[in-house]
Amino acid sequence: MKGIILLNGEPYAEKIDDCGALVYCCDGAYRWAKGKLRIDKNLGDFDSLDEVPYPLPDEVYPAEKNFTDGEIALEKLLEKGVTEIEIYGGGGGREDHFLGNLQLVYKAFARGVNCSLITENSRIFAGTGSVFLGNYNKKTISVLPFGGTVHIMGSKGLKYEYPATLSYGECRGISNIVESESACLTVKGTALFIINLGEV
Repeated sequence: MKGIILLNGEPYAEKIDDCGALVYCCDGAYRWAKGKLRIDKNLGDFDSLDEVPYPLPDEVYPAEKNFTDGEIALEKLLEKGVTEIEIYGGGGGREDHFLGNLQLVYKAFARGVNCSLITENSRIFAGTGSVFLGNYNKKTISVLPFGGTVHIMGSKGLKYEYPATLSYGECRGISNIVESESACLTVKGTALFIINLGEV
C-alpha cells in the first residue's frame, strides 16, 4: 500500500497518482492540493492555513510541539502499514524544512519503507544494496552518503565510475549520468540518491 504526504513547501504542479494510496495533507499544503487529488486526512497544527480544510481534521495539534506536521503524517502512515511513501511539497522555501524532510526519507527507509521526496526537479530517495536505476536512463544522478560512509561495491550503466568510498565532506558523488536501462549501483551503507528529472 502506498502513502502520500503533502507538505506546505513548493507546490507540486504535475499530476499526482493517488490511486490506491492513503493521502495525508499537512496544514498549509491544503491550499495547493485541494481539488488536485483526493485527500484522505488533513492533519497538523493549521498555523499556516486560513481556511477550514475538508475532510475536517480528527485532531488539531498545538503549534509548539516536538514533531513537524510531516513527521506526524509519516508516523501515522507507518502505523497503517504502508510499504511505499511519496512526499510532495517538501522542497522550496525554508532550507531547514527541506533538510528536515530529508530526515523523513531516512526515517522511513530505516523502518523498511521505500520513501521518495519528489519535487518539480528531483526525485530523492535512500537506498542500500543493489539499487536499480534503469528507470532514470539519460537522467543526471547524484549519490551522497546518508548516515555514514558509503562503500561502492559495483556499478553498471553509469557514465562515470564512483570511488570506492563516499564519505561526509566529499562531493565526488555529484552529477553522474545514467546511460543504460539496466543501470545499477551496488552500495554498502545507506546512500542518498538524487535524480534530476529535467534533461541531462
